[in-house]
Amino acid sequence: MRKYLSAAFFALIASTSVATFANESSSAAVSTAAEQAIIQVNINEADAETLTRELSGIGASKAKAIVDYRDEHGPFQNIDELLEVKGIGASTLEKNKTKITI
Repeated sequence: MRKYLSAAFFALIASTSVATFANESSSAAVSTAAEQAIIQVNINEADAETLTRELSGIGASKAKAIVDYRDEHGPFQNIDELLEVKGIGASTLEKNKTKITI
């Protein structure tokens, strides 16, 4: 009887540690994939199509307005300067701050 209990206990411990290890590995993979999913867009170089595709709440007309503003006033000096573009408000800027670079 003791032999069977020892074998059962060993099997339980062995299977639990494998399951825990597998769970940690999959969590790390999901975290890494999420970190890689964030794409930075340089607003001084991106075309309207890229701005539309990569930024939340930026459609074709707002993307064109950003490019037109940049062409007229020169490169953006900071991210907050986007607020000067017609149609770009504080909430749109806030949603995209982590995606925008100069």
